[in-house]
Amino acid sequence: MVTKIIETNYMEIFRSFLTIVRALSLVGLVAACGSSLPPLKATIQVWPDAIAVFKAGYQGVSEKYIEYISIDRLALDGIKGFSAIDPALYVRKSKNSITLSYMGQRILTVDLPKSNDVHGWAKLTSDLAIAARAYSTDMKAAEAEKIYEAVFDGVLSKLDLYSRYAGAEDARENRAQRDGFGGIGVGFKRIDGALRITRITPNTPAAKSGLLINDTITHIDKKPADHLTPRQATLLIRVQTNTTVRLSVTRSGIPAQQTHKLTRKHIVFPTVTEKRLKNILYYKISSFNQGTAPSLSKKLKLATSAMGHDLKGVVLDLRGNPGGLLKQSVKVADLFLTQGTIVSTKGRHPDSLHHYAAGGLDLTEKRPLIVLIDGKSASAAEIVAAALQDRQRAILVGTSSFGKGTVQSVLRLPNDGEITLTWSQFIAPSGYILHGLGVRPSLCTKAKPEPIEKFINVTLNSASRIKSTFHQWRSVGLKNSARRNNLRSTCPAQQRKSDKELDIAIHMIKNPTTYTRALYFSSATNQAQK
Repeated sequence: MVTKIIETNYMEIFRSFLTIVRALSLVGLVAACGSSLPPLKATIQVWPDAIAVFKAGYQGVSEKYIEYISIDRLALDGIKGFSAIDPALYVRKSKNSITLSYMGQRILTVDLPKSNDVHGWAKLTSDLAIAARAYSTDMKAAEAEKIYEAVFDGVLSKLDLYSRYAGAEDARENRAQRDGFGGIGVGFKRIDGALRITRITPNTPAAKSGLLINDTITHIDKKPADHLTPRQATLLIRVQTNTTVRLSVTRSGIPAQQTHKLTRKHIVFPTVTEKRLKNILYYKISSFNQGTAPSLSKKLKLATSAMGHDLKGVVLDLRGNPGGLLKQSVKVADLFLTQGTIVSTKGRHPDSLHHYAAGGLDLTEKRPLIVLIDGKSASAAEIVAAALQDRQRAILVGTSSFGKGTVQSVLRLPNDGEITLTWSQFIAPSGYILHGLGVRPSLCTKAKPEPIEKFINVTLNSASRIKSTFHQWRSVGLKNSARRNNLRSTCPAQQRKSDKELDIAIHMIKNPTTYTRALYFSSATNQAQK
């Protein structure tokens, strides 16, 4: 996923007593409708910030989604989401009103707000939720978060596969994955009843403290850990930076309990793994978060300085990479480019229009570069692959990529949840929109295993056919789905986990003449999209 972060300001929060008064009046209105169903007798729980949450969601989607969607349509789809909690709830819209029924009995009919009245539709959503809770046991039992999820799932399920809602807890985890968090750099699981450390991130407080993998955590700040779930333990450890936490552990073979006092630092999950294959550098990028480009840059600088003229080339492995942050993918591509377009983005909202160009130094000084991709390489990974291929900076080896060519923004809501929303498409340097098409490698490994030299020779001897395929790939219209599918079939997207692609990459780097011939297979000229 390519993600752009947008913070949405908190909307007004209604005073609790006003909300309760409104709720009680609604119960009276429900009873006056003449339904044969008696309302539930228990007190109806209400949430003062519900209107603000619905309003922020509806407003953000209507303003920023890649296609215009009216407020009234979004809200109606959201209200229909109540049925995900209780299928007995039914919503019917007429010309000027909306009716909420339960088990076939009408319980509430209200006038519709104007189509673009976002506050009116947010209030209506909240009112109908309260009315539904007066009759539906399932709705009454649902926490606020479950109702928010039902509403926003109803809104977003009609849009596209990549627009989605995350509640407050999941959203916090998403932000930690993207941006990092205050912590100490440990991972743990409950194993045989004990909370054991299973991962220690290098260069973090945990790594420097002397903690070891397989240590059993017994206390966190004197709180016993024997009944804590990993999630509960995580919440205790992940707090703001520059605060301290005491971790008490036991270790196999050492009877005494140890207590470590650690100061929390900003932790970003590592996404870059380096290997030195004699005189070739290999980098595996698992995803793109805030630390990806800085990490790769640091590793490249240290390795190229240490290896000097002995460095023959670099392999960038993006197989299985699902994507991540847009700007990080741009910065990664920029590490290998000195000028020219990296990617452009285009959507309906003015802030979605961007043109990203290279402007740095090629840290490898134009040494041979091979990029490995497969059918699971998506979004941000495809930006890097397309840029390096179109700029004739790298040879791509593997299968066609996933074909997710859209950019998502993140709208943070007043309940601390978030909506991930598709708001633009990205365009490769050669001018093609790769959504639904993907990036095609020059050396396609779809065929059955065969000797590497034979595979490369057969590919090189098919140069004219492959160049023709690339020309069509870059010129096919976005709406010509049949033709795009036919082009993808020339190198079907497949998941690759074998060493075959890496072996081919190493062979190409070791044979400069072969590398140069293959580099120009994908020669690109700017072409306008049809």
